[in-house]
Amino acid sequence: MAAAGAPIRVPVAVACRVLGRSTQGYYKWLRDPVSRRDWNDAHLIDVLYDLHQDDKTLGYRFLTDELADEHQITVGENRVHRLCRIAGITASHHKTRGKAGSTGPAPHDDLLAVVDEHGVVRHQFTATAPNKVWLWDISEHPTAEGKLYICAIKDVYSGRIVGCSIDSRMKSSLAVAAMRNAIALRSPAGTICHSDRGGQFRAKKVQRLLTDNHLLGSMGRSYGAGDNASRESFFSLLQKNVLDTRRWTTRHDLRLAMVTWLETKYNRRRRQRALGRLTPVEFETIYAAAEAA
Repeated sequence: MAAAGAPIRVPVAVACRVLGRSTQGYYKWLRDPVSRRDWNDAHLIDVLYDLHQDDKTLGYRFLTDELADEHQITVGENRVHRLCRIAGITASHHKTRGKAGSTGPAPHDDLLAVVDEHGVVRHQFTATAPNKVWLWDISEHPTAEGKLYICAIKDVYSGRIVGCSIDSRMKSSLAVAAMRNAIALRSPAGTICHSDRGGQFRAKKVQRLLTDNHLLGSMGRSYGAGDNASRESFFSLLQKNVLDTRRWTTRHDLRLAMVTWLETKYNRRRRQRALGRLTPVEFETIYAAAEAA
């Protein structure tokens, strides 16, 4: 008889029979308590955490695409969905939206905000030369195939669109591609790049791009379109001159129409009263000639 307080030892065969398990399975588990699939799931969760930390707007479907694009990991959406539920990973837009300004701390101060004599915060969307202040934002446009997103970067001095990117998904790579295009075209340094607090602009890869190219990030309020009226005016023109002209069947047709209007009309042919009825390209050409003189 076992002494008082001593553990009762039960034979493995008896315990397995009571629990409805085989002894063979028990000893197999004892040799390798963590299965290969468990190891793979743990590794995938680590990668998903990194991807989500870099861009919190991504849901499990976009995360599945990111695994294939950036890490060459092919996995099904159902598995990613299961792992995201286990890890508590959800897209930021699936959470309840709070009041304006509640998306969390911005990685940058608002460098364009000034306080007037009445204590009201206003923005100065002005510049004394090209590449001093850029404004960037993302807009969406519907087609029969689904939405198409455009990220455009506008130089405040001339109103010229210096960088643009178009994609069927709204994620941080859209903003990165637009900024890389602008950097390749202008080779700036010390430029203020002002945006709202959208997750695409707060992503780590976007912040690294600004830092590596010596650009200054600036962010206004969350969901505050009025903070960037100059930038919003471009998207209003795009809406009127391209999107509202017809029903768009394919993303390809809309993409081609937006690029054509932007490059052949807006930057080169559309005269702006603020520029003395010159086009953005003409205005910058005159500035360059004056600087050279």
